[in-house]
Amino acid sequence: MHRHPEIGESSQRSISQRSACYAISDSARSINPNGALNKPHKGNDLRWEAIQTVTARDGSLGFDHFRLLKRLGCGDIGSVYLAELKGTNCYFAMKVMDKASLASRKKLLRAETEKEILQLLDHPFLPTLYTHFETDKFTCLVMEYCSGGDLHTLRQRQPGKHFSEQSARFYASEVLLGLEYLHMMGIIYRDLKPENVLVREDGHIMLSDFDLSLQCLVSPTLVKSSSYDMDGAKIFAYCVQPSCAEPACLTPACVAPTCFSPIFSSRKTKKSGKLKNANGRTLQALPELIAEPTNARSMSFVGTHEYLAPEIIRGEGHGSAVDWWTFGIFLYELMHGKTPFKGAGNRATLFNVVGQPLKFPELPGISFGAKDLIRGLLVKDPQHRLAYKRGAAEVKQHPFFEGVNWALIRSFSPPDIPKPLDLKPVRAIGSVQGAAIMVPSTKVVSSSVNAKSTDSAAAAASSSGSKTEGKLSNSSDSYLVFEFF
Repeated sequence: MHRHPEIGESSQRSISQRSACYAISDSARSINPNGALNKPHKGNDLRWEAIQTVTARDGSLGFDHFRLLKRLGCGDIGSVYLAELKGTNCYFAMKVMDKASLASRKKLLRAETEKEILQLLDHPFLPTLYTHFETDKFTCLVMEYCSGGDLHTLRQRQPGKHFSEQSARFYASEVLLGLEYLHMMGIIYRDLKPENVLVREDGHIMLSDFDLSLQCLVSPTLVKSSSYDMDGAKIFAYCVQPSCAEPACLTPACVAPTCFSPIFSSRKTKKSGKLKNANGRTLQALPELIAEPTNARSMSFVGTHEYLAPEIIRGEGHGSAVDWWTFGIFLYELMHGKTPFKGAGNRATLFNVVGQPLKFPELPGISFGAKDLIRGLLVKDPQHRLAYKRGAAEVKQHPFFEGVNWALIRSFSPPDIPKPLDLKPVRAIGSVQGAAIMVPSTKVVSSSVNAKSTDSAAAAASSSGSKTEGKLSNSSDSYLVFEFF
């Protein structure tokens, strides 16, 4: 497994959004009295106000409005740079994509898909697209900058190179809410992995990299909760004993989909038909939102080898259930420091995903609840996979997440708070071939399947990898300048 090291240098000047963004005109709110008109969650975001103020003053934004401080990373469709909006002390991640390179590799549609999806998003755990613009040669997306790196890099710094179960639960909870929102918007992510989960300055997370995502139709529905699934079949009762988690969960009776039932689904009295808990108290079933695009189908072969769902590998067509498979792989990697089906090479990995059973190492040990959740998510038949029909609502009710207050999750204290990123003034770089905008990445270019690789975590998105030529130089104020802009 090849990983790129995180690109970062210590510095004499500290960049921290806690104290950032000054010189913002009060006219920003007068321009848009509702704050972020189409981004309600950004109504008090100083970076958003800065963008709106400069846009109102100059009409539109372009390269001349930004100083590029350093390259944060690259991926399959572009490179990401740390950029400062001049005169504001506000910092962004700018994704730069070479139009000619995208066209030659037939990836213009992927770039356009990502832009369309980013324009739709307004969620605490998903990226904000502040603005976008084009030149004759480049397409640029200006997004939120995450100074904390990515979960892959953060995991490598943990004792044993894996997270504790408590930390994994925190990160998985926020990722789960992000996936729920995406599915509710008719977006199947298809590229969940620790490298694409970025850490903000406050320790909370943000999903990134949407060029492999699939847009589809969905009809969110509010349904009454019950102890029966949507087909009228009884959901399995609780089972938190070792005899259930291992080895009984390997039997067919326990595979569909998990040993656990929703927390509030208990029993009904014969007389009233009302739900009762273990103490005999009446439970009032709350309605639940089902927002799963279960009818979506795609034949594309996309993803990262170690995270590919069996139905993608078999070429049977896939839908939203692939996100729940990747969520299971993601959980496993957070707590074990490796993925469950990795082989000696990509071919062996794909064979293991399709043909080998899920196994847990003895160390590090994880709870029966964590194992049961992962087993439910990693059922090879997507129709028997946990969350196949009810989506995130079903996963949130699993006992692994017991105690999580979903409505107040942003008030939880993150396991790790990043230090403010320091940057030294950029030295003279001179002429650099193949590194100015895009560099080769470890993503497979001939298809949309990634080798397990890092798309730098310090940016709000990762992107493209193809060679171009250009020159980098430093200006008098030590900022990167692209001579061909």
